[in-house]
Formats: sequence, C-alpha cells, structure tokens
Amino acid sequence: MRIGELADAVGVTTRTVRHYHHQGLLPEPERLANGYRTYTLRHVVVLARIRRLTELGLGLAEVRDVLADEAGKDLAEVLQELDADLARQEAAIRERRARLRALLETEGGLPTEGPVSPELAGLFAGMGDVSGSPMALRDREMLAFMESVAGPEEREGLLTALRDAFESPESVARAHQAYALLDELADAGADDPRVPGAARALAECIPAQLLPAEDVDLDSGHGILRAMYADFAPGQAEAVRQALALASRGRRS
Repeated sequence: MRIGELADAVGVTTRTVRHYHHQGLLPEPERLANGYRTYTLRHVVVLARIRRLTELGLGLAEVRDVLADEAGKDLAEVLQELDADLARQEAAIRERRARLRALLETEGGLPTEGPVSPELAGLFAGMGDVSGSPMALRDREMLAFMESVAGPEEREGLLTALRDAFESPESVARAHQAYALLDELADAGADDPRVPGAARALAECIPAQLLPAEDVDLDSGHGILRAMYADFAPGQAEAVRQALALASRGRRS
C-alpha cells in the first residue's frame, strides 16, 4: 500500500501521514527495492486510532502516551483527564458568555472605553452623555484601566466608591460641571485664575476611597497618575494637583 492509498483509506492527507512519522507517532514502513514505502494493515489501524484520538481533542503528546507500550497512562485515564479539562473550559466559556450578554444588554449601550465590566458600564451610562467632554472621556479611560488591573477586592471597592459618589442626580451634575471647568483650561497656563475654581469643583467629586494613601506629586511621584496627566495643559494639571491636595486635606480633617 502506497502513502496516498493509506491516507485515503483513513481520510487524512499525505502531509498528515508524514507529520505523524516526523512526530514518531506512526511507525516508518519498510521500503521496497525501488525505494518506495509500503504500508501494511498495521499502519492503517494505528493511523485510524491516531485520527480518532485527535478528534477527541487529545494533543499529539497525549496520543503518543496512549500509543506507547510503556506509557504510564492508559487510554481511560487520558480520556478522563481530557474530559475534566473540557469541563473546565466549558465552565469558563459559560462565564465569559454571561459577561458578554450582560455587556450587550447594558442600558444606554456599550461604552467606548470597553470592554469594561457590566457594573462599570452601568455607572458610565448613569453619568449620561459625556462625548463632548475630552476630560470626561479621559477620566473614563482611567477608570477602565483601574478596573482592569485591580484584584477582586480592589475592583469591588472601586465600584462601590463610584456608586456611592454618583448615586444622585446632583452628584452627577457636579461631575459634569467639574469636567466642563477642566475642559475650559485646555489652553490655560498653571497661573490661570480659573484653576482654583476648577480644582475645588473636582475635589468635591473625588471619592475619598479613591485617593492615594499618601500625597503624590504628579511630576515625580505616582507613576500611573504622572503618565495619565502628562499631556494635560499646564492649567489642567495644576487643577488636578490642587484638587488632590484639597481632597486629601478634607479626608484628614
């Protein structure tokens, strides 16, 4: 039997047969005097078994264990392990699909900063349309980043702080006002007379739970804050500095 006949009999390609030879899964056949390989019924049986095992989801290394005479695992044990692994994958897929459904069903539609959790997406929706405010959009990007790198407890603390801070229409209105004042500083210098007012408005919106544990310097201190606000106009950066200082003092008092 030639290699093409073997491949056709089992329903694979000749390239697959050669690959299994290379991987040591399928024994090399004897060669005739003219140099051609000649396959036997044994090769058909082994190749068919390899195909069945790979269709079940076994990797080639696992197939090799099953086929080897000295294998430490029998077929039943390998299949049990495969079944357990597939069950874990199935559970993970169900969880991911549930999160996707929750995002797709978010009231107000998906946020442009996504993917974020359904909880944060709901909070963003509750803040209303902020598409016209560059500062609000940047703030959302920062919150999305914070959520993505937070552990489970930190993430829950972040969401709780935001829910508590913006649970009323009045608090949402204050946030919009702070964003507007900061947007007005897009071309302002650090000594612009509007900076203190914007800082006070922003300080009133910062949840105490989200303040850094220690006072930070945006120029040389906290790396994330420094990177986030590096491209702010001088007036905006100064307003943020003053807002953090005001909010920190308010937390200590």
